[in-house]
Amino acid sequence: MFAFTAFNKPDEKTKLCTKVNINIQDEATNGFIDTHEIKNRLRKGNIYPLKMPLDDVNSRKIEETLKSSPFVKTAECYKTQDGQVCITLTQRMPVVRIKSDRGDDYYLDDNDCIMPNSHYTSDLIIATGHITKWFATNYISPLSKTLMENDLWKNQIEQINVMPDLGIELVPRVGNHIVYIGQLPYCKYKKLKNKIVSDFVNKKMNRLEKFYKYGLSQAGWNKYSYINLEFDNQIICKKVFKEKKDDKSIESALAVSDNIGGIPVKSQEVSKTGNLSPEKGNKPEANKTTSSKKELSGNTANKKVNNKTRI
Repeated sequence: MFAFTAFNKPDEKTKLCTKVNINIQDEATNGFIDTHEIKNRLRKGNIYPLKMPLDDVNSRKIEETLKSSPFVKTAECYKTQDGQVCITLTQRMPVVRIKSDRGDDYYLDDNDCIMPNSHYTSDLIIATGHITKWFATNYISPLSKTLMENDLWKNQIEQINVMPDLGIELVPRVGNHIVYIGQLPYCKYKKLKNKIVSDFVNKKMNRLEKFYKYGLSQAGWNKYSYINLEFDNQIICKKVFKEKKDDKSIESALAVSDNIGGIPVKSQEVSKTGNLSPEKGNKPEANKTTSSKKELSGNTANKKVNNKTRI
């Protein structure tokens, strides 16, 4: 004969959820969603599991509800034998915020997908200017990811501005200047395009880093207002113009730019009397003009001075 002994299991229908554990990965760095928002979303759907019978807790429905949020990448929910419900989330990683001249305001994540704007703040690069959604997902996204992958540029670059001809300007946090890198290379294949854009940006930024180390460290961070990296064999800088009321020489007043590491750009020679020196073979203008015309020629001279520095 066989004897069977039955052990009664706890009634799962009457056992209640005693605790809800919500784990949001990267919560400190992203900041788009928090535990309070997750609880509110589940309460609105009447599926927040606390004090509910474990048998009534629908893990699949909780996961689907949380995944419907535009800021949630993955969601996992499961129950434990001691009456706890555990929820683990991963967020979509934003890399740039788009504020176009068309009035669009949204984010792009690390998968080149659009995320809606939210009331949360995050320390991200802001892209402004002439930006369509197609250009944002295909070109601004890989540009931003390349900058965010570098610790120096992640902290130094705060804004990307797209000009009407799709040229790219970068606005740094340190230094009173704008950096122009030109137009991004075109490619119709997405995987290849991301690599081409990344290589293009890295090449430009490597040159900028060297210029920061060996140029601005000597000349000063606020000496130039515009740094042009469009061409491979030179860096063109526009110097910050400051009016000087008490100039000892007219030549110093006309000098608006300088040249670092190269041959200085020659401006027209200035005579001792303050007028432009006459060219060879021509008669001096001073003998032919009145004092009012002299002032006009001085103004013209100021307009002809080249204010760019070639390096």
